[in-house]
Amino acid sequence: MTLVFDTSVIVSAIYWPESSSRRALAGLARREYAAAISGALLDEYAAIAARLGPRFPEINPAGALAWLRAKCLWVEPAPLGKQRSRDAKDDPVIATALAARARYLVARDTDLLDLGKPFGIRILTPAEFLRQMQ
Repeated sequence: MTLVFDTSVIVSAIYWPESSSRRALAGLARREYAAAISGALLDEYAAIAARLGPRFPEINPAGALAWLRAKCLWVEPAPLGKQRSRDAKDDPVIATALAARARYLVARDTDLLDLGKPFGIRILTPAEFLRQMQ
């Protein structure tokens, strides 16, 4: 099974170690599923993590981002044709999930969550995803 993590989940997992986002990401480390990523998505993870970095000077996101770079399946985002989310910045996440033939897109972003199941990809919060995996 393959899934894609939205930026909000990755950043939450990096900066809040007790979060459901971190627990959801731990399944990747345990090889319970595969996660896919694209260059644009990794760049977004890094940009948002860097923007939050000054609030958390004791945490260096570089190690987590390097780990994701090494562990995730790399895909080229699929063309979507038209804007799918209310926020156009979310479309690369959907395009990555589509290209990876992901079963799930794990997100905290309501613009994504409101989409439900675009292209047959179920969008879940980290907590919902964890319940689904039980």
